[in-house]
Amino acid sequence: MESSIAPNLKPLAAAETTSGTMKAIVAARYGPPDVLELREVDKPVIEDHQVLVRVHASCVNPADWYRVTGPWFARIPGGLRKPKLTKVGTDLAGRVEVVGKDVTEFRPGDEVFGTALGAWAEYAAAREPRLVPKPANVSFEEAAAVPIAAITALQALRDKGRVQPGQKVLINGASGGVGTYAVQLAKWFGADVTAVCSTRNVELVRSLGADRVVDYTQEDFTQLGERHDLMLDIAGTRSFSQFRRVLKPEAIAVVVGAPMSDKGIGPLSHIIKTKLASLGRSQTVTFFVAKITKEDLGFLGERLAAGEVKSVIDRRYELSDVPEALRYLGTRHARAKVVITA
Repeated sequence: MESSIAPNLKPLAAAETTSGTMKAIVAARYGPPDVLELREVDKPVIEDHQVLVRVHASCVNPADWYRVTGPWFARIPGGLRKPKLTKVGTDLAGRVEVVGKDVTEFRPGDEVFGTALGAWAEYAAAREPRLVPKPANVSFEEAAAVPIAAITALQALRDKGRVQPGQKVLINGASGGVGTYAVQLAKWFGADVTAVCSTRNVELVRSLGADRVVDYTQEDFTQLGERHDLMLDIAGTRSFSQFRRVLKPEAIAVVVGAPMSDKGIGPLSHIIKTKLASLGRSQTVTFFVAKITKEDLGFLGERLAAGEVKSVIDRRYELSDVPEALRYLGTRHARAKVVITA
């Protein structure tokens, strides 16, 4: 096929093809979601190993909420008095616009999902290892909901919890972003799943495959007669001394989350207290920060494509309404994922 480039013209360099402006959410200072501003900014100029993605959808995560509100533990890496970087948002799905010269896997027009700093924008510059092809039968919104939440669930179950077929798994906080994926993935791994959530979410969680659902407003899950091999503590609503009653002697408890707070050390308080309380006990308590990898993104993409895992979306907001979306997440009434459409 003949080149479509005129003989006397050179292909545009990445710096030229990414010139211009775009709309993006900016966080110039810490504070409530209202500090976020929609501004006209320069489009990212990609480096040789990066891909410029036209963002079609992104979503909000607790990590984004802490990044914006700025409790002190989040300021240590992000800037003590004000944010070092004003870009916000991480999860995304979209279409490749431009690729750096060292990028080998993608080309313009490819549909992808993954992570990139500054995803709450019309365009974002992403590293090649943080992206994978989006399944053709999955929408941009469904794909954008996946990266942080689903990888957290996957690594909590597989890597930290060492889940095995036939094991009894207890998921406290089964209706949130991580929880909805955790229920589905635990079933995919062959576990018997008991899921804890509120009344309004019982049918949702049951539809995701949970073998039994405990409505914590009607029943105390720490008083269940059955003991479990693995627990994912996502909600962080009970102390170790309480939830160990439903754990087998050699069980593993993976602390994934805690009640959201912008005061003091935020969720670290629950994590530290739980870890200290477990010292000297036969059960193992572990905590981790998920690592985004191409392999795990690819694994999740395969599960989505096969219909074995699905993204549950609670609400959708436009880019201009990101402050409202983040405020809704902070109420702790959001279930599953809150998505931003661009």
